[in-house]
Amino acid sequence: MKISTKGRYALRIMIDLAMNAGESPVRVKDIASRQNISEKYLEQIIALFNKAGYVKSIRGAQGGYLLTKEPKEYTAGMILRLAEGSIAPVSCVDVDAEACDKKGACVSAMLWQKMNDAVNEVVDNTTLQDLLDWQNGITEETVTN
Repeated sequence: MKISTKGRYALRIMIDLAMNAGESPVRVKDIASRQNISEKYLEQIIALFNKAGYVKSIRGAQGGYLLTKEPKEYTAGMILRLAEGSIAPVSCVDVDAEACDKKGACVSAMLWQKMNDAVNEVVDNTTLQDLLDWQNGITEETVTN
């Protein structure tokens, strides 16, 4: 499984919004500059968050975006699934998978299910607040080890 640029940017956008949350909304232009993401692409991703109710849009000269919940209420899984759709390694272990007539005799299905379970365990138990905490404690040594 490989998370696309859209999924990676989605996490970065939400982390940026959480880090820069305050009294005033965060402008798309500022997020784009800090995260080195094109404004046009960022607007497409943030529109998904807005439609899903993860962020709210404030219009006007001082407008921008705000998170609708506390960072501890968002999981990485929520954010990635909104941006990516399914994050299952293969379609037969996806939540909406159609029954496979080979599943009972397919030993690789057990591997795919274990992979899927492991990924879901991590992303569904890692909150946006966890990511912020990690960001605040990140060091070069942490990243290279």
